[in-house]
Amino acid sequence: MARGEGAEQYAASLLSVKPINTEVKTAKPREQRNRLSVSSKLCYAIGGAPYQITGSALGFFLQIYLLDVAQLDPFYASIILFVGRAWDAVTDPTVGFLVSRSRWTSVGRMMPWILSSTPFAVVTYFLIWYVPPFEQGKVIWYLIFYCLFQSMQTCFHVPYSALTMFISSDQKERDSATAYRMMVEVMGTVLGTAIQGQIVGGGSDCSTKPDVSDGRNSSAYNASGVSLDETKQAYLLASGVISIIYVLCAGVLFFGVKEQKESRHKKSVPLTFRQGLWLVVSHTPYVKLVIGFLFTSLAFMLLEGNFALFITYALGHRNDFQNILLVIMLSGSLTIPLWQWFLTRFGKKTATYFGISWAIPFMILIVCIESNLVMSYLVSVAAGVSVAAAFLLPWSMLPDVVDDFKVKNPDIHGHEALFYSFYVFFIKFASGISLGISTLSLKFADYKTGSCSQPEAVSLTLKVLVSPVPVCLIIVGLLILRTYPIDEDRRLGNQKLLQEILDSETDSESEASALGSNV
Repeated sequence: MARGEGAEQYAASLLSVKPINTEVKTAKPREQRNRLSVSSKLCYAIGGAPYQITGSALGFFLQIYLLDVAQLDPFYASIILFVGRAWDAVTDPTVGFLVSRSRWTSVGRMMPWILSSTPFAVVTYFLIWYVPPFEQGKVIWYLIFYCLFQSMQTCFHVPYSALTMFISSDQKERDSATAYRMMVEVMGTVLGTAIQGQIVGGGSDCSTKPDVSDGRNSSAYNASGVSLDETKQAYLLASGVISIIYVLCAGVLFFGVKEQKESRHKKSVPLTFRQGLWLVVSHTPYVKLVIGFLFTSLAFMLLEGNFALFITYALGHRNDFQNILLVIMLSGSLTIPLWQWFLTRFGKKTATYFGISWAIPFMILIVCIESNLVMSYLVSVAAGVSVAAAFLLPWSMLPDVVDDFKVKNPDIHGHEALFYSFYVFFIKFASGISLGISTLSLKFADYKTGSCSQPEAVSLTLKVLVSPVPVCLIIVGLLILRTYPIDEDRRLGNQKLLQEILDSETDSESEASALGSNV
């Protein structure tokens, strides 16, 4: 299929608004008015970095931090991970609902949420990586600050995601901005992985031999053999650096992006939460897209949450796990432009099938080969290509669903945030369940907190969690996405209809303005 976004032509956008009299200047072509500058796209994209930087640090390192640094029992660690993700999931539709009812301000509708949540998010994120000087309330400490951070992060990310629909009315420009965003977000995961990994993961002197002695006092040393106090300080240093980057990125977004007001539409009557939920779940393309990506996202989240432990204890690359994670993220970052070209050339559904299924053979290979560092790096490079597709495609296809909804419901406006927030809700809630269950399974496998070596049952459990289970989830997700009804013909048809509506409304406003000036 050669009819991607790169071939889109907007006939209506090439027309100029006809003047009412000779004194009224001809308007600029609509394509030019809707076009975003490169700097605007970059500033918009940079705004997505904090979510991915903190997300990659938490996703790759929180589990191993709770087990080997905070030295919590795997059962309590699983409770923290599950409740935190579940709470995060619940806050997404709640914030989406509140955002949809927000009034327009001098800086927009989305920007106030982004700006006000940033300082609270930074403080709570830093406190997640602080080990309190008491044992009894340690679980409560991490539970409270993990949930508070997720809430503040939601108040940032839901409005930011919905901002896609308000930076331009041109779908081609939105897709281009989304590609910029995905590129920066994957680079954000690289940065988060690099900062966290290189600061806290480089001091391991544990022997990888199976007969290693584990007689060290676990209160003084962690599994790396480095002083536990030094490791705690390293985690605090990493969180401080990430917090500074978070604030800088939020500032770039606020000062570099202008939110466009939908002045041409009358906003719909405010919906109740139940009405908002029914609004999104009754739209069939949205439901199929969300369920399909629910399974594929779960696969990659399960892989992300357990991969550091898998590399450390199953493959035995204790001194290299942070570098292997970094290679995966670098590979994904560099291949984002490739996937943007691919979906433009062959269509988004084709890109989905090819891009996400690319990871399957490498997930199988990584657990079948004998522990080999060079092979692990090669597999990581190949797997990163699929990670890039998993990042880009859901966020590139969600605007198409919103546009399809607008075509079918032309009298309902101002509820774009609901579609994004409920998507994130379903993804996060399911990932919380999967991550909680996977961490709990380590307890059943007799995971030993603070130990340099683990029982064979732990290694087997980690292999199952990073290969057979994710592969099955990917296959189920792709089968569901086969029923997704918005192909390239329907997508381009929706875009044409919406452009015609926008053009007619713009002409009406221009004519009314010209008549008013004549009077």
